Amino acid sequence: MENEFPPEPNSAKKGRAMIALDDDDDDEVLSPTDLSELLAEGTKEAHDRAENCQFVKDFLRGRIKRELFKRGTAALYFVYSAMEEEIEKNKDHHDIAPIYFPVELHRREALAQDLEYFYGEDWENQISLSAGTKPYVDRIHEVGEKDPVLLVAHSYTRYMGDLSGGQILKKVAQRALKLPSTGEGLNFYQFEGIHSHKGFKQLYRSRMNELELDAETKDRIVEESNQAFGFNMMVFTELEELGKTIKEEVQDAGFGHSHAEMMEGGDINKCPYYAAKMAVSGNPTHACQLAMTLLRHPPCQVVLAAWMAALAGFTAWYFM
Repeated sequence: MENEFPPEPNSAKKGRAMIALDDDDDDEVLSPTDLSELLAEGTKEAHDRAENCQFVKDFLRGRIKRELFKRGTAALYFVYSAMEEEIEKNKDHHDIAPIYFPVELHRREALAQDLEYFYGEDWENQISLSAGTKPYVDRIHEVGEKDPVLLVAHSYTRYMGDLSGGQILKKVAQRALKLPSTGEGLNFYQFEGIHSHKGFKQLYRSRMNELELDAETKDRIVEESNQAFGFNMMVFTELEELGKTIKEEVQDAGFGHSHAEMMEGGDINKCPYYAAKMAVSGNPTHACQLAMTLLRHPPCQVVLAAWMAALAGFTAWYFM
């Protein structure tokens, strides 16, 4: 049964310019000055930096140490506990109420279930707030107390990411760590209260865009979202350094997934871009994968044949 969300605030959308949208947004009419568009554009560089952290790249390739996954889950527990505590305190705030979806989004209880799976019933006594996570948690409490509108940035950065790329991370972790197909250890990624991720993300962006914010406040939210990406990178870096000290065999789960797949879904082995990127890195396995990938696509077969003919011609000329 599809979810019934709170009614969307009344708004006048007349006069908005239609802009190009990705597949998830094909039913939306947005303005470049909408908060969702400002966030998407204003956080591109921070998003790319976070995506290219070694820890994230290893994760996407399915090279995950179980202990690091457990520590990462603990870090998320502290982050979401802080964020959802502050959201609850400010749920009646005029800028928070429209995006208040505790049943659909809140992750604290799901993370608690995952931690119990990994650590046992005594999990609360086995985890602690790490040095790399503390600044993130402290900042969330600070804005919740002093400037609640900035919680919009933290909520957007985490929840929208969880509903997008997080679903691919779930598949990677399940395969790499050999977790049960029934979902134990991965409750964080399961949004039982949301029937359609695409529909909910559209609703959430719409609610954000209806907030009555001036340009200066929107800019501050974008800046806070960039800071949120920075805090996430601090957590990733800490986990990466910790991983160097952990003697644990990594289970290679194949080629993993790329950022492009996060956005669109599908099989990474069918992605020519990813194979090409890895082949250029000097990995012969991925060079072979690129050739095989191209051969599966008729248009690419023509290009590959032309390229091979040119190469043969060049070789013949070189040795004449």
